Amino acid sequence: MPTPSPAVTRAVPADGEQIHFLLLPGFSMMGFVSAIEPLRVANRFQPGAYRWQLLSIDGAAVSASNGMALKVDAGLREPAQLALLIVVAGFDPLTAYSPALGVWLRAAYRGGATLGAVDTGVFALAEAGVVGAGPVTLHWEARAAFSERFPKIVVSQELFEVGARCITCAGGTAAIDMMLSRIAARHGHDLAVQVSEQFVLGRIRSPSDHQQMEITTRYRVHNPRLVKVIGLMQDHIEDQLAPDDLARMTGITRRQLERLFAAHLSDTPTHFYSALRLERARTLLQQSGMGIAAIATACGFQSPSHFSRSYRAMYGCSPKEERAGTGRKGQRLDREPPRAR
Repeated sequence: MPTPSPAVTRAVPADGEQIHFLLLPGFSMMGFVSAIEPLRVANRFQPGAYRWQLLSIDGAAVSASNGMALKVDAGLREPAQLALLIVVAGFDPLTAYSPALGVWLRAAYRGGATLGAVDTGVFALAEAGVVGAGPVTLHWEARAAFSERFPKIVVSQELFEVGARCITCAGGTAAIDMMLSRIAARHGHDLAVQVSEQFVLGRIRSPSDHQQMEITTRYRVHNPRLVKVIGLMQDHIEDQLAPDDLARMTGITRRQLERLFAAHLSDTPTHFYSALRLERARTLLQQSGMGIAAIATACGFQSPSHFSRSYRAMYGCSPKEERAGTGRKGQRLDREPPRAR
């Protein structure tokens, strides 16, 4: 391993920065490790720069979504002791939420703590009412469910968001980028680069790097007009656009639109659009508490019955079976995005 470079000479605060991580049941191990490892490496180059403790709601060990359990240092501490609290969650962020947890989070915020979230931990912060108007960010797969539950909070597609008293990231490796940003702000860019190099990262990503693959990569298409049409579809799930409108907004005829989809995706615009809407619906079924009728409306279906028929044709089970986990594919969204039929 490379030896610490003498180039970084910025003084380290005597007591370092204290960070508390609240692990919620089913938390993302990837997100948590990505958040804490940059701090560990930073301490190699500047000993004592960071200190951290792990918390759980009851002080007991917490199991991650991968089944591994981590011991913690304590339960919910006195809120006044917190300077930076980062909530780490996973697939079901509100399962462990309670009014008591909300009271504790609000007390921490009133006491001056900065609050943060990895992956879907921002659900708990929003439920407690401590994120303000945003913007915040979270994993792209959970963004629709979050916006439906908290429509007044601005959600971005950034890898991470740094506000005055709230920091959030999309989870996964985006937690590395958020922590590198924090390291750079506190100790300088040179230390952030050294830490980044330890993870063999090609570069330090900025917040504006898209967390989802670009349309050109995700769907393996490069035609600029087709890319624009898919973007319009993604932005108009609830208020779906007619094929003629999509063609007009792209500057082509409807026949040209159909030829583009046939040539590059072996699909029709109508079928592709429907698959996008059903994909969004599946995410909401799995990651939100919205009623099935509300999900049908949010995803642009004329009625719950129309939604149910379309869903069964796509996934081989009804929306009700999907939510109950009894459908043929009743698990978290893991399919490839709509491509060719």
